[in-house]
Amino acid sequence: MTKTLVIDSPVRVNAPTSRRAFAVIRVLVGLLVLAALVTQITADLLHDSFTPGEYFSYFTIESSMMNVVVLLVGGAIAWRWDRDTELFTSVRVAILSYAVITGQVYNVLLRNIPGDGGYEPPRWCNEVMHVWVPVFILLDWMLAPGRARVPWKRLWLVISFPLAWLAFTMIRGAITLWYPYPFLEPAGPGGIPSLLVYVVGIAAFIIVVASAAIGLARLTARREVVAP
Repeated sequence: MTKTLVIDSPVRVNAPTSRRAFAVIRVLVGLLVLAALVTQITADLLHDSFTPGEYFSYFTIESSMMNVVVLLVGGAIAWRWDRDTELFTSVRVAILSYAVITGQVYNVLLRNIPGDGGYEPPRWCNEVMHVWVPVFILLDWMLAPGRARVPWKRLWLVISFPLAWLAFTMIRGAITLWYPYPFLEPAGPGGIPSLLVYVVGIAAFIIVVASAAIGLARLTARREVVAP
């Protein structure tokens, strides 16, 4: 009879070639996201259209800043270690969920909305943050080796940031009458019922993505079979 032991701590040995390949790509993609953010801010500053309080209130911007940190740290971990820690894998579940919802919301709800007539930063910045990076993060999650086993309780880690962001956005919007996305405006065409439908739908989508990611991590995390 055999016993299966689940290993959740990182193994500090030389990472295999496949891990190091993903490490390099993660660092490059992280730097690309950073370049997109810096380009947007610089372009807005040069055209006197940068409003920090609004710019840093967008979910896309906040999640993109997370992506920079997690991708660079993930590159370093994948280069040095044979596998990820459970905590870092849980963080990856979170940024995966945020990246997927960012891409979906932008491409389904926001891409064809006309601008307000003011200056708009280079289009490639939006494409990087809303299309290219979400696709990469999804592929990285599915294909990169070394995921740890993630407990189901980590779903709270995933949903906590969107809930905090939503609370802040709605309170700020009630005070300033500015909302980062049209579907969050209580005075919009559909009113509060429409707002609630979008919020519940997006929250459910995030939970589904995170649950699928955790399920995959639990299914494929490395196990050592120990003989009695």
